Amino acid sequence: MQTLTVDLGDRAYPIHIGPGLLDRADLVLPHLPQKRVVIVTNTTVGPLYLARLRQTLADAGVAAEAVILPDGETYKNWETLNLIFDELLTQRAERKTTLIALGGGVIGDITGFAAACYQRGVPFIQVPTTLLAQVDSSVGGKTGINHPLGKNMIGAFHQPQLVLADTETLDTLPERELSAGLAEVIKYGLIRDPLFLEWLEAHMEELVARDTAALTYAIHRSCENKAEVVAADERESGQRALLNLGHTFGHAIEAGMGYGNWLHGEGVSAGTMLAADLSRRLGNLAQADVDRVEALFRRANLPTLAPKLGVEAYMNYMGVDKKVEGGRMRFVLFRRLGECYVTADAPADALRQTLTSASGPAPDSPCRA
Repeated sequence: MQTLTVDLGDRAYPIHIGPGLLDRADLVLPHLPQKRVVIVTNTTVGPLYLARLRQTLADAGVAAEAVILPDGETYKNWETLNLIFDELLTQRAERKTTLIALGGGVIGDITGFAAACYQRGVPFIQVPTTLLAQVDSSVGGKTGINHPLGKNMIGAFHQPQLVLADTETLDTLPERELSAGLAEVIKYGLIRDPLFLEWLEAHMEELVARDTAALTYAIHRSCENKAEVVAADERESGQRALLNLGHTFGHAIEAGMGYGNWLHGEGVSAGTMLAADLSRRLGNLAQADVDRVEALFRRANLPTLAPKLGVEAYMNYMGVDKKVEGGRMRFVLFRRLGECYVTADAPADALRQTLTSASGPAPDSPCRA
């Protein structure tokens, strides 16, 4: 097991990474104000890991109720959130009752938001079971739900007490979900870690093949990057915004194609290619740099062509985004590979040319060609 710390002063918390952690009640107990929890999971992850986690906790004297939600991004909404509140109220959960998010990014986000809201804030623990959640969404305290007009537009910052990333849960992860997680892994190399980018280029086939050592290193290094950024800028007033590389475009893709049809990591991959194209038009990247990014995403079995939604549709979706400031869209663009910056000054003509270049199909699922 490897352990990192998200350094937020008296709200600091550990990230444990390794195999068999679902059986480690000793890692969880120090973070429970009372021996009572409510586990939130979904219809896919629950049958795989819920009984095991409940038994681990029961053996340690912890009473664990469960809420099993429908699976998918399309259910990350008010109606599903209320299912959690219904159960918490039915079970008379208290302010010291800890919520445990057992699942991927959707479960982590919606459980964290429920924890932020219930009785004005209760503790919660992240037990991420997808690669994307282990390397990104479980760390940093961003929680929320989607609105039909915009992704993650309703939410709160609410830090977990603990992140418990059991790498063995990746054994049951579908290939498409694994690739979606690799998009966020690649992101860290592109925005701030050129040595990690080079490592990814040397080891991508091992990651796709689920080599244990390669995956563990990639998760650890990704979490190191995320923890450093969050510790320096918890509320995204500065450098944390760099973590949104590809996300302004990617969230527009997810909303435009219908939530759940494109996975988040797939939207990030195609969105990052649009960011690379715009950066090239601004003279920051050479075509060879863009080709290098594209090759890495392809090797991760990710889409590199954004769907042809139309310029106006892209502009409308991107106009409803958390990064809009003073009515101006902000983009994370490349200064060079391994270094990015945030700008609200992307020339309109160049932006429209980039959006016009989106040439992928517009079916329900992404094109990896």
